[in-house]
Amino acid sequence: MTLPHNLGNGGEPQPPQVVEVHRLEHCQEEEQKEQRQHSLHMGSSVQRRTFRSSEEECQFSAADYALAAALALTASSETSWEAQLRRQTSTVELEERGQKRVGFGNDLERLEVAFLRTQWMLRQRRDRKALWRRTEEKVREARELRELCSSRGPWFWIPLRSHAVWEHTTVLLTCTVQASPPPQVTWYKNDMEIDPRLFPAGKYRIVNNYGLLTLEIRRCTIEDAATYRVVAKNAYGQASSFAKVLVRTYLGKDAGFDSEVYKRLMFGPNVEFTSVLKPVFAREKEPFSLTCLFSEDVLDAEQNIQWFRDGRPLRSSGRRQTLYANRQASLHVSHAYKEDEGLYTVQVTSPFGSQEQSTYVFVRDASAEKLGAPGSPLNVRCLDVSRDCLILTWTPPSDTRGAPITGYCIERCQGESGPWVPCHEASGGTCRCPIQGLIEGQSYRFRVRAVNKAGRSLPSKASEPVVMGDNDARRKIEIPFDLGNKITVSTDDFEDFVTIPSPPTNVHASEIREAYVVLGWEEPRPRGKAPLTYSLEKSVIGSGTWEAISTEAPVKSPRFALLDLERGKSYVFRVRAMNQYGISDLSEPSEPIALRGKPATLPPPAQVQAFRDTQTSVSLTWDAVNEGPELLGYYIYSREAGSAEWRTVNNKPIQGDRFTVPGLRTGKEYEFCVRSVSEAGVGESSAATKPIRVKQALATPSAPYDFILLNCGKNDMVIGWKPPKHRGGGKILGYFLDQHDSEELDWHPVNQQPLRTRVCKVSNLREGHFYEFRARAANWAGVGELSAPSSLFECKEWTMPQPGPPYDVQAFEVRATSLMLKWEAPLYTGAGPVTGYLVRFREEVSEAWEPVTPDLISGTHLRISDLQPGKSYVFQVQAVNSAGPGQPSMPTDPILLGDKPAAPEIEVGVDEEGFIYLAFEAPEAPDSSEFQWSKDYKGPLDPQRVKIEEEVNKAKVILKEPGLEDLGTYSVVVTDADEDISASHTLTEEELDKLKKLSHEIRNPVIKLISGWNVEVLDQGEVRLWLEVEKLSPAAELHLIFNEKEIFSSPNRQIRFDREKGLVEVIIQTLCEDDKGSYTAQLQDGKAKNQITLALVDDDFDKLLRKADAQRRDWKRKQGPYFEEPLQWKVTEDCQVLLTCKVTNTKKETCFQWFFQKKEMPDGQYDPQTGAGLLCIEELTKEDMGIYRAVVSDDRGVDDTTLNLTGEALDAIFTELGRIGVLSATPLKIQGTEEGIRIFSKVKYYDPEYMKTIWFHKEKRLETGDRVRAGTTLDEIWLHILDPKDSDKGRYTLEIAAGKEVRQLSADLSGQAFEDAMAEHQRLKALAVIEKNRAKVVRGLPDVATIMEDKTLCLTCVISGDPAPEISWLKNDQPVIFLDRYHMEVRGSEVTITIERVNSEDSGRYGVFVKNKYGSETGQVTISVFKHGEEPRALKRPEV
Repeated sequence: MTLPHNLGNGGEPQPPQVVEVHRLEHCQEEEQKEQRQHSLHMGSSVQRRTFRSSEEECQFSAADYALAAALALTASSETSWEAQLRRQTSTVELEERGQKRVGFGNDLERLEVAFLRTQWMLRQRRDRKALWRRTEEKVREARELRELCSSRGPWFWIPLRSHAVWEHTTVLLTCTVQASPPPQVTWYKNDMEIDPRLFPAGKYRIVNNYGLLTLEIRRCTIEDAATYRVVAKNAYGQASSFAKVLVRTYLGKDAGFDSEVYKRLMFGPNVEFTSVLKPVFAREKEPFSLTCLFSEDVLDAEQNIQWFRDGRPLRSSGRRQTLYANRQASLHVSHAYKEDEGLYTVQVTSPFGSQEQSTYVFVRDASAEKLGAPGSPLNVRCLDVSRDCLILTWTPPSDTRGAPITGYCIERCQGESGPWVPCHEASGGTCRCPIQGLIEGQSYRFRVRAVNKAGRSLPSKASEPVVMGDNDARRKIEIPFDLGNKITVSTDDFEDFVTIPSPPTNVHASEIREAYVVLGWEEPRPRGKAPLTYSLEKSVIGSGTWEAISTEAPVKSPRFALLDLERGKSYVFRVRAMNQYGISDLSEPSEPIALRGKPATLPPPAQVQAFRDTQTSVSLTWDAVNEGPELLGYYIYSREAGSAEWRTVNNKPIQGDRFTVPGLRTGKEYEFCVRSVSEAGVGESSAATKPIRVKQALATPSAPYDFILLNCGKNDMVIGWKPPKHRGGGKILGYFLDQHDSEELDWHPVNQQPLRTRVCKVSNLREGHFYEFRARAANWAGVGELSAPSSLFECKEWTMPQPGPPYDVQAFEVRATSLMLKWEAPLYTGAGPVTGYLVRFREEVSEAWEPVTPDLISGTHLRISDLQPGKSYVFQVQAVNSAGPGQPSMPTDPILLGDKPAAPEIEVGVDEEGFIYLAFEAPEAPDSSEFQWSKDYKGPLDPQRVKIEEEVNKAKVILKEPGLEDLGTYSVVVTDADEDISASHTLTEEELDKLKKLSHEIRNPVIKLISGWNVEVLDQGEVRLWLEVEKLSPAAELHLIFNEKEIFSSPNRQIRFDREKGLVEVIIQTLCEDDKGSYTAQLQDGKAKNQITLALVDDDFDKLLRKADAQRRDWKRKQGPYFEEPLQWKVTEDCQVLLTCKVTNTKKETCFQWFFQKKEMPDGQYDPQTGAGLLCIEELTKEDMGIYRAVVSDDRGVDDTTLNLTGEALDAIFTELGRIGVLSATPLKIQGTEEGIRIFSKVKYYDPEYMKTIWFHKEKRLETGDRVRAGTTLDEIWLHILDPKDSDKGRYTLEIAAGKEVRQLSADLSGQAFEDAMAEHQRLKALAVIEKNRAKVVRGLPDVATIMEDKTLCLTCVISGDPAPEISWLKNDQPVIFLDRYHMEVRGSEVTITIERVNSEDSGRYGVFVKNKYGSETGQVTISVFKHGEEPRALKRPEV
């Protein structure tokens, strides 16, 4: 488009010549544009009529629309009158030529020919005149133009044209400008001036070739899509032309509204996955989650993010939730079932199309309630639901826990929350059974348990709820009306109300199984509107009789399951229909029906093959089993090679004939087998696959990337690049490099043979030209992807003083907070040698580079620590020389730091031959990998000092002669691995010393000593010398040296050597002085040796000799009765001292005796049944001190035991008695007495010599005085307070001690306790006064007196009392009258009664009665009088 403009001084008038020139040029330009557009239109029309059909004319590609859009920007909407006239004339000619004429006769035909010839001649004449007139006008206009062009402003003869180009291609914007003098040209991109110096070399190329303006944009990217404008100006004005550039990407359609730029502007950014879904191994009844991350926020996430399982969309439910937040989408299942197992896919929709990721979720069986019970069934479904019955099916479990399934237990639940109750039991040979007796209109759910000999499994997931009812679609008619609407009408509506049903028809077996037959029939026609029920009859073929089939509930559905049929018999059936109006006739009998045999499981699939897939997965394929619709899928089982236990891979049958098994251990070998699953159960296992090692499958590598210029001469360049991110599981054999001159169209190969390194010198280049490069990597699988072209590098010799960039910057040993960075020195060193390196880093999300260390690094490696785990870092290295830092290296890829618990480390140890080694095992390493070892990161190890051995996925470095030269850091890197597999270990001097010591022990083995020489005395007094070492081989030898002389077995000295147990024994029958000395056992087993010495000398030998003699005597003693338990004492809780002992090996004649101080004690006890002896000392005193001895004897021998109860032994007994006495003390009691208040405690035993007491009053120790007295008896400890006062109130504490046993007892003498005690004291004190002054007979009268007749009896007694008591005598309770022979005399306190000349009548009971105001008392005596010559009779004391 041409846009004429004025200069900045546009307000000034222009010369008329300039205006005229603009007008003429504008007219000419419009005519030329019209001619070009018309010719293009005609050519396109002819082409369409020639090469396209009528249908193709209406089909335009996106490229056609893009071309039309570009023409629309350059075409003008106005046309000249001459062009319009020419178009109309051409149209008339075409119409005339297309007319069909039919002539009648030759005259008319000749007339028509003449007319056409004349018309053509006139047209030719008119055209010549018009052409002449036009030529004259052109000449005149050219003459005027030459006159006016001598000075004019710029204008565009050919304007810019819009372009739509592919990404990574070159676009050329061209236009023609005319101006005099030549204008100054400036290019703009989106109104920003384009300066090629500010962009990468070769990005933009601007050329002005005599008015032909060209802008070349190389390797277009999405950012190059913009509006480009060129402005030309001189002293007479300025003009501009613009064009749009659309950059198309390969992600969408070709152009137009599907272009990438349009989508970015209209629909937002492209969304990509930034994480990978990994397989999930969940467990039944437990939760699991799937999570993925996105690069951008997803708009309208609920609509644009979808989750699928096995291709079916998933929605949120009670136990399943789909969430999205913070660029993270997740699927959470709170309660997993085996039905949740499958291939899960997440799909996100973005402007550039949908992207998806998939992974497999495995749901393993939960732990059974009983050990050995099978896994739970799954996929419980309800089929053929009718009014009162249905068919239940399920899938058998994959894991039977070692015992076959014997049956299934079916449970049902009515409604959503009813209890689960057993409703049916099915045999183990089928996974299908009918359920009958259900209620119409009710909702049911079912679940199944598998049963084997160990028990029942956990219940399966419940089936979906089903409502019992008539679901027969044949009884419903749909009538369409009103644009797609429908009316559903039941055929029951056409039945009569009152109708006796007709008999059912087509009685047949709809399903025949091993245990049941499902009988079906068609409803009668007509049937009436009343509900129908059915009755069934059966007949055994050949019996000639019919038997009614009894049912628990009426049969409402035209289907019934028969569960009680007998095997081997054929039956026929007939059915009768009933309703409330009547009963139909019987139907026609069915065809003969018999139970089938037990269904067989499906055969296993054939040709099961395993192939490598990834580092942790294996791909399986097999030939599908073609056995009809009963196939439910396949179960896969795996085991490690060499193991006998198969483990289930999947718990939900797999559909198809291939599967990828994830979650395997890298580098391990596995075997697989497959079993078919059907309703009959799980079939036999297929043949096991050959063991396959889990490794990455071989594939072509991905493309190299990040090209960098390492050095440049006049005609050559050195190019470096990074290896492919994915090496395809094999070794990179080399690279193929291509070059491209920016001024040429074609790419040219650099090498014909693969390059072994990632650095290549490209020669024969042209100085000053720009070149770009691309490469491919090759491995055993072939040549990989072609890389994207590099940036443009200018072939210009480097002369700068600074060094070039380091290269091959790589990170190894990446851990949670550290890594090892290594690089290669620059190829171009500049003005001087490299003096160091500057290492910088930044976080992936940051743009700011920071130095790792403040100082320069001298070497080409650096361990970087103290990084933050969980973050990604990028590193860059610059070489430094005397001129300063040089060009930076290519930055590393982002490195994510994190814990790697499974990362292999270098193992250091000593092998069986005693060699010190460093070993590294990498199971995930590709087969073609190499282990590159280095020491201190300075290159390969010295073969003079080490030996390297390699096995499958393992390498070992063996130190030949370990020394200080071998100290340092050993590192290893596994080549050709996609992930970093590397490690290092620093061998220190301390660790090397330990290893060398262990190496010496292995090379000079010593028989391991478990137990050194041990000395034991056996029961009969023999002495056993023994030692124990590790288990020895049968060839082991023993040499026993005694006092430097080898000895062998003899009657008195037996030598035993048990090699299996590693036991050496020497048994000396009778130890004597000849056996004193040193014993040495010399052992040898192959190379292993050991020598153990025992010295039996001096005191050790003497003690052993005495002990052996004592044991021998003791053994002899035990040949007869002997004391199993010696004499010992024991104190009981009642403070009795018991002396006990126990005898064994007794017989009936055995005698047992007790002795004390050599005197036999008859009080001792002995129980022959138990052999227990007992001597009880009720109250131990000093008199019991002495030696006690118990003796047992019979004809076999005598044995005794003694106990010395003197000295310390006796003190120990008294101390124990005191301890028991202290513990037996009762709480303090308070008692009032006639003298005062008494506080006391009862004890079972008290001995003042071994027990101490202290009284405290208010924490003050009390001492015995006038008013306080303390004392003890054998059973009581007391404190007497005489004449108590108020000051005696308070807490009293008694401290009792016996040995180490101390006890305190307290009582509070205050308040009511004090008042009660005082009252009792006053009462007793008064009673004491009365008792003191009371009249009483003190002494004198005997109890009994005997006297002869005629003698005088005189009885005297002493009385007391204040006042003096009254005295009277009584005889047989009658007062004595003192007359004649009876006389009484009172002399002070003595009272005497005298009876003269006593006779027999004077016999009797006499008493003296004394009395005063305080009381009275009677003293009695019995008198017996005997005659002369008689013996006096003994009289008994009269009972009171």
